[in-house]
Amino acid sequence: MNPLYTVIVLLIISNLFMTMAWYGHLKFLGNSSYIIAILVSWGIALFEYMVQVPANRIGASNGIDVPQLKIMQEVITLAVFAPFYILVFHKNLGWNYVGACACMVGAVLFIFLGK
Repeated sequence: MNPLYTVIVLLIISNLFMTMAWYGHLKFLGNSSYIIAILVSWGIALFEYMVQVPANRIGASNGIDVPQLKIMQEVITLAVFAPFYILVFHKNLGWNYVGACACMVGAVLFIFLGK
């Protein structure tokens, strides 16, 4: 598989775990103590890092610059967060979210120009 595709797939998986660790406790552990929410989130984040670190190392060793990896990760974060927010919190995202995502896609285009 093309290393860029491998990085993208790994970052998507990583962001699934990250989003659950960062925001899942708000939905599923709302009545728990902060320490329980922190420990559960850290446990989930462990799996995030087990995928995210190899993604960045594969990308960096195959010619993807660190700023490019960062911008890719941010766009993937938004792409993963949107369905999570809609499905888990049962809320819709407004036009401003779509506009922000469009700006981030523009950031990806700019960061890869000249590459």
